[in-house]
Amino acid sequence: MFNLFLAVSPEIFLMFATFILLIHGVVFSTSKKYDYPPLVSNVGWLGLLTTCRETCTRGSGRAFLRYLITLLLLAAGAPLLTIAYVFWNNLFRRDNLTYFCQILLLCCTAGTISMCFDSSEQERFDAFEFIVLIPLPTRSMLFMISAYDSIAMYLAIEPQSLCFYVIAASKRKSEFSTEAGSKYFILGAFSSGILLFGCSMIYGSTGATHFDQLAKILTGYEITGAQSSGIFLGILFLAVGFLFKITAVPFRAAVGRTDAYRKPPSPSDSIYLFTLYMWAPDIYEGSPTPVTAFLSIAPKISIFANISRLSIYGSYGATLQQIFFFCSIASMILGALAAMAQTKVKRLLAHSSIGHVGYIRTGFSCGTIEGIQSLLIGIFIYASMTIAAFAIVSALRQTRVKYIADLGALAKMNPIFAITFSMTMFSYIGIPPLAGFCSKFYLFFAALGCGAYFLALVGVVTSVISRWAAGRLPRVSKFGGPKTVLLVTTSNDFLFHYFILSISLSFVLSYSSNGTQFISCCSIIDKVQRKGGLLIKNLFQC
Repeated sequence: MFNLFLAVSPEIFLMFATFILLIHGVVFSTSKKYDYPPLVSNVGWLGLLTTCRETCTRGSGRAFLRYLITLLLLAAGAPLLTIAYVFWNNLFRRDNLTYFCQILLLCCTAGTISMCFDSSEQERFDAFEFIVLIPLPTRSMLFMISAYDSIAMYLAIEPQSLCFYVIAASKRKSEFSTEAGSKYFILGAFSSGILLFGCSMIYGSTGATHFDQLAKILTGYEITGAQSSGIFLGILFLAVGFLFKITAVPFRAAVGRTDAYRKPPSPSDSIYLFTLYMWAPDIYEGSPTPVTAFLSIAPKISIFANISRLSIYGSYGATLQQIFFFCSIASMILGALAAMAQTKVKRLLAHSSIGHVGYIRTGFSCGTIEGIQSLLIGIFIYASMTIAAFAIVSALRQTRVKYIADLGALAKMNPIFAITFSMTMFSYIGIPPLAGFCSKFYLFFAALGCGAYFLALVGVVTSVISRWAAGRLPRVSKFGGPKTVLLVTTSNDFLFHYFILSISLSFVLSYSSNGTQFISCCSIIDKVQRKGGLLIKNLFQC
């Protein structure tokens, strides 16, 4: 019974902690006795303590508050043990994959909440519900990571999607934010319907929803006729729904902006190929910066964990492997090419994020344990780099840095901050021997190990292209002319920035099995990337 409580305690804790945060905010923010105080900072610290109970405390007062909240929530969750025993054994599974992805998700949530403090002050945004709506979808994503049944998987996706729609449109006075929330709601509902339809077709063809039962049916017997067609279509719709959720090509191109402030496309915009307008970068640009960081990381962690479980336990990994193979190539190519045409910082990071999703899906395309291992390493490094990049952008929001050219004064105004920013972006684009390069190193070698030579070749070529595209940010911050005076906020995120920098540097010799081979590969690939980047730069200058 105690082990069962340990298994369900993170979800139970977050569930009741969110309710307590909501009640606390409603009672005190509407109290005339306290003169209707804004509770963004207060609720934010409580949310940070909720997400990271052991590390985010300062002083005896907050330590006492931490233990008090913990005892209250443990007492509230105790009656649920009997229900959880029946519920948990059939629908969810606890293993090392679950623990790894849940810890990574909670760390990303803590980083997002820490970014919300300064963002709320700069944007003059005093709604405490914004902070509450960050731990709430985290609880659903924790359930989804451990889901081992298609019904549990779908029921975990829907609550998190509803919260994402609200926080994407949290800036009600901004047309960009309203548009982002509307697009996310329409397309999210569409993708959820596709996902549910795929699950229902699989259930109608097999009569099972549990992953173990599906694995026995699909691997132990030969399925032919109409039943085979129903299973194939169900897997196809399931993959389309997943790819919609992680903003993968070509399922990120559904609608375009029709408002007056978006200029019409020009012939030079043919770089987008068949994705002339993409909803994911529009949502990332219109949402507040902490929300953009959260949307870029958190849903991908939960969905990648669930797809990894499907691939590992063999229910229908072979069919998904073929689908992800082609979508990985499309995401890497279009993500790198679209990033080259961007002039705004957040849109550039959004397109780079979409390209990184293609790199990470390379692990699924391998169909091997080494591919899944490299995928988990890639998710961890991608989450670290993305949080650091958006935290830096959030710290520059006081001067409304919007375009890449606005970063020209960063190196002169704050050299240490510019170094942190440059190192983060160098790792983001895969400069050896930083963490981003290690991620691609493992993924591409896993692809070579399973015989996917074309996939590895496309990954290397698109890495060269993305190096020139995303490398503009550190280059402009160092050598660009100052177009404005950059004021870096003295935020609580600076220690987090340096923590991410130390993570980047700690992966210098992470290929421990053969360090000499790793260093030689670093030097060779670095030379290839340098020459390729210069060639692409000359072509675009012509």
